[in-house]
Amino acid sequence: QVQLVESGGGLVQAGGSLGLSCAASGRTFSSVAVAWFRQAPGKEREFVASISWSGGYLVYKDSVKGRFTISKDNAKNTVYLQMNSLKPEDTAVYYCATAPSRLGSIRGDEYRYWGQGTQVTVSS
Repeated sequence: QVQLVESGGGLVQAGGSLGLSCAASGRTFSSVAVAWFRQAPGKEREFVASISWSGGYLVYKDSVKGRFTISKDNAKNTVYLQMNSLKPEDTAVYYCATAPSRLGSIRGDEYRYWGQGTQVTVSS
């Protein structure tokens, strides 16, 4: 059984940084893409970033380009999302998702496994 566990969320002031982690069990990240999504209260879930199985193909939501960085450590079976220059509009529950795509997708329905989410709150 595949389990994804996110960690690293919290409360930060605008302009600050947070680093999220997504650790997998029951599935290796070395052969599949992993993505981060987020959902703010009252809003639909939205794509944030994805990384391909090789780590060589990265896709970002336009509003986070230059501020967020997705990366992976296959040895630790963990994917990271480093978030810098955070803004209040980045406040949301952040979820990681994976499988079966190898390149990744911005569509949530193309991911089979999801974590439970971690709250990120950016105060102004």
